[in-house]
Amino acid sequence: MSWASSDLTAIETAIASGELSVQFADRRVQYRSIEELLRARAIIKEALAQAGGSTASTRCTYATFTKD
Repeated sequence: MSWASSDLTAIETAIASGELSVQFADRRVQYRSIEELLRARAIIKEALAQAGGSTASTRCTYATFTKD
């Protein structure tokens, strides 16, 4: 599914208000818990990050050492 930033806003508004029902364009979704809303928010954020060309993962660098 393709997500829009308005979908993320709707999820975050529902989380902030404690509401479990969210309207996405022409359909309404009833979530069972706040934890389920938080998982949905993470999925939408990840999809938007990938669509925007950025990655949601963190970068890690390692130092290398040599003996003289």
